[in-house]
Amino acid sequence: MVARKNVCIRLLGGGLRSYEVCFGRFLSNAKVTVERVIESWSDQTRTAVCGRHVLALQDTSEIKFATTETDRRGLGKIKKGNVFGVLLHPMLAIDAEHGICLGLVSGTIWTRDGAVKLAHNKRCLEEKESRRWVQTAQRAQEILAQAAMITVIGDREADFYGAWARVPGDKVHLLSRLMSDHALWDGGTVRQAVGLVDVADRQTIALRERAGRKPRNAKLALRFGSVRLKRPHTAEKQLAENVTVSFVEVQETDPPKSVEPLHWLLLTTHKVGTAAEAWQIVNWYKQRWIIEQFFRVLKTQGLRIEDSQLQRADRLIKLVAIAAKAAAVIMQLVQARDGKDHQPAELAFSSNEINALGALNKTREGKTALQKNPHPPGTLAWAAWIVAKLGGWDGYKSSKPPGPITFFNGLEYFRAFAHGWMFRDVCMP
Repeated sequence: MVARKNVCIRLLGGGLRSYEVCFGRFLSNAKVTVERVIESWSDQTRTAVCGRHVLALQDTSEIKFATTETDRRGLGKIKKGNVFGVLLHPMLAIDAEHGICLGLVSGTIWTRDGAVKLAHNKRCLEEKESRRWVQTAQRAQEILAQAAMITVIGDREADFYGAWARVPGDKVHLLSRLMSDHALWDGGTVRQAVGLVDVADRQTIALRERAGRKPRNAKLALRFGSVRLKRPHTAEKQLAENVTVSFVEVQETDPPKSVEPLHWLLLTTHKVGTAAEAWQIVNWYKQRWIIEQFFRVLKTQGLRIEDSQLQRADRLIKLVAIAAKAAAVIMQLVQARDGKDHQPAELAFSSNEINALGALNKTREGKTALQKNPHPPGTLAWAAWIVAKLGGWDGYKSSKPPGPITFFNGLEYFRAFAHGWMFRDVCMP
């Protein structure tokens, strides 16, 4: 998938019917389960996180597949109206210091089986879709055990009392954006408590471009403090009666005309006692954009997973699980281009492919120092430089950095070369 920048089974087979049949049989094999594929996501991640502070980003994306009234392909509704597909909830491990993607951790993929008739507040967590936020974080604690610290980050949907009471541990923290105005143990609500705190600091930060928003510099006012959340009467009685969390609020004070001002009210189990610590929480939360980029690579800007024509839901779910791993590899290559973190090339390439990259490197380097591969051999940054050159990047620092499309093109070229490299020592009759 990475090499062919596509998830179409026919194209993955390279035009060979036998390969196409093999891929189809693999996806339909009952022994190939989506749970096992997801389990394999973290094979390299477990060691990559060793000794690091890891930001464990999790979010949910709706993956829409085309259906008709007479053929829903076994898929359930994912939005209002005539929209059917699967839901993907992955977790990405990010280095807190450098913002480098260390790989996928865990997650879940599912399609809905009709409407739920029992009211939300009458169901226990295990019967709600929101359990994914807690269960993914709990699985991550074992997978990321070698990390020095783990900060699980989610958007507003991750803000519910069950998560605050269940997820945090000895070296595991939670950070999310406020959705519910929680009642406090001492009376009042979170928003009321925040409103009583004076502005502690002001800064200007750069906001990245995203759908519906142009990049800009935002002038922000900062407030921070701590509160004790009170267990709601609808929550499980075995949960703690209260949970102490810190709050950090940043609010844009002078937004451009006709632009919605930025306003984040963040909750975290990290202790926040100074303005510098509060800004650190904001900076960690800003890294959440990486998982949004991951979804774009998986869908519109890369693998185009939603174009798949597989007709059965069970196969589509497995395909999404495999494509998620491929998207993570592409993300790692795009990030590795800067050489900020010397991850080994083994995170994305086999030993044979690394040897092929070494041979290609000699043909892509120029005579001057500026045209040499500047990264240590055998690192992911070294491999990314080669693949980018194969994709048409000129290698000069003054040029625009290579993006996903450049890497897609380079990987497609590399795939053909690496396939031939496998037979370099085969004697022909």
